[in-house]
Amino acid sequence: MNAVREFTIDIPDAQLRDLRRRLDATRWPEKETVDDWSQGIPLAYLRELCRYWAGPYDWRAREAMMNRFPQFMTEIDGLDIHFIHVRSPEPDAVPLLMTHGWPGSVAEFFKVIGPLTDPLRHGGRPEDAFHLVCPSLPGYAFSAKPPAQGWSVEKIAGAWDRLMNVLGYTRYLAQGGDWGAAVTTEVGLQDRGSCAAIHVTFPLAAPTPGAKSDPDEADRRAFSAIERYRASETGYSTQQKTRPQTVGYGLVDSPAALAAWIVEKFQAWTDCDGHPENILTRDELLDNVMLYWLPATGASAARLYWESFDRAFANRGLKVGLPAGFSLFPKELIPVPRSWAAARYSNIVYWNERDKGGHFAAFEQPEAFTAELRAWLRSVAQAL
Repeated sequence: MNAVREFTIDIPDAQLRDLRRRLDATRWPEKETVDDWSQGIPLAYLRELCRYWAGPYDWRAREAMMNRFPQFMTEIDGLDIHFIHVRSPEPDAVPLLMTHGWPGSVAEFFKVIGPLTDPLRHGGRPEDAFHLVCPSLPGYAFSAKPPAQGWSVEKIAGAWDRLMNVLGYTRYLAQGGDWGAAVTTEVGLQDRGSCAAIHVTFPLAAPTPGAKSDPDEADRRAFSAIERYRASETGYSTQQKTRPQTVGYGLVDSPAALAAWIVEKFQAWTDCDGHPENILTRDELLDNVMLYWLPATGASAARLYWESFDRAFANRGLKVGLPAGFSLFPKELIPVPRSWAAARYSNIVYWNERDKGGHFAAFEQPEAFTAELRAWLRSVAQAL
């Protein structure tokens, strides 16, 4: 049986001093030649963010906040996997596996862990309760970095199923967005007998033949979003799926480069009215960046794109038969129509479209996200 070890985040002072030294020594480029974010993260804002990071940002306080959540390590297929595991006080709580994506981390879930596991203290009912398992993807945060190729989405999905079984959960639900949606979809495809139903905020579905030949309004919105994404948002993924090692040098060596690479996406992919700090605090943004900086995962996290990007986000003609739920937020990268999703997920039991929120649903809109998972749980209760 896999040994499960307790884990506490405990970063040496020397590592924090080194971070401040590197931030203070940053060699900055000249200012962008536009007055918006169209050339990337603006110089003035990144310098301001890095000054805050090197000064007022209190890692020890943030570390203590993170350590309030029980964390563990266990070895699966030769790789140490880090995960948060919070058991609900409700005895009939349902086990839920939640998977993050890039450039996110388990920090995306900090604001929903309490409401999901202890609903009576957060406006819910006992039957809304989950036992929550939130692993860090291989090569992300404190999970080990794969030393060889092969840790694809398919392998991760199998590892996650074994993780849930190791924890004693022989029947569970799975949820995710971004890479988490890819892993969760793959858990559904593999259908190893333990996962009862899945939920995603980012359906992985291709246009239907009907959408291509005679698109309706929803189809046209999705096609327009795909074109916008291809025109202005694919630089990062092209680099990471083709040359992750090359980009990794800068991301591991320069905290300013890492912050720019990550925070730019929180501006572009959140429902933030133009600025990420309109929806997330500066500390929250930096907490997430720190889970890449401290364990030096710039290259290893990017390498997941090299391993799986084209296969993970392609249809491959395979259908998910498990009961599937979907919560769509309006500033998601692509507003996938239900008709597209139904061609990939053959048993849709829950579908809802919210009026606010973006790609990082739990991080941006924790109350709405919690409400969505509670509604989805009611829709799949019979599957348990």
